[in-house]
Amino acid sequence: MSEDRLYDDPDLVQFYDLENGWGADFDFCTRLAEEAKSVLDLGCGTGELAAKLTDRCEVTGVDPAASMLQVARARPGGEQVTWIQGDARGLELGRRFDLILLTGHAFQVFLTPEDQLAALRTMALHLSPRGRFLFDSRNPAAEAWRNWGPEKSRRELEHPTLGAVEAWNDVAYDPQSGIATYETHYRVEATGEHLSATSKIRFTPKDELETLISEAGLHVTRWYGDWRSGPCTPASKELIPLGGLVQLA
Repeated sequence: MSEDRLYDDPDLVQFYDLENGWGADFDFCTRLAEEAKSVLDLGCGTGELAAKLTDRCEVTGVDPAASMLQVARARPGGEQVTWIQGDARGLELGRRFDLILLTGHAFQVFLTPEDQLAALRTMALHLSPRGRFLFDSRNPAAEAWRNWGPEKSRRELEHPTLGAVEAWNDVAYDPQSGIATYETHYRVEATGEHLSATSKIRFTPKDELETLISEAGLHVTRWYGDWRSGPCTPASKELIPLGGLVQLA
């Protein structure tokens, strides 16, 4: 995982909330947090979910990108969150949490099994004995990247200060590694300014995720295939494991 301008460049970060606003995933996590007294939001991004959860529990938000955290700190409720700039692969906070979240497909930025296992071990290290973890990863079988070419991905955004913005993606997928290299483009219609970034994510099959989760000392109580509690099937768009620590006899 290397630096990604999409999350590190303030000029690009300003579009993040326009593209990734509140949705069914945040609704699901909010319900899940009702029973938690403490939440660790790994890969918290601009902090919309973390800030919202402060009305019911203590929240720590972690993200490697300083520009994302700058937005998080400034949002309403952000002053109640403990924000930490850090990498989920090597995080050591010296405490445990009732609920650990890694959503927004942030798990997919870990491009090797070794990095994925390190992130999962961080979850295990920080999870309370009766706590729960949740993360999401796109199902490779659904081939989401096929919709990320310029024609299918072109869209119009309305920025609060820049006005109309044309956005689109382009992508190259390597089936051997499961890594998709995709470009994100924004063109401000009033000025013609063009901003872009290149990102990489990994699509990991469910059986490989199961092995990594077990190696990390975690177990899954239920797999979901979407954020409306649908079952996980071979054709599901999402792979969403909910579980906890392996309890030793």
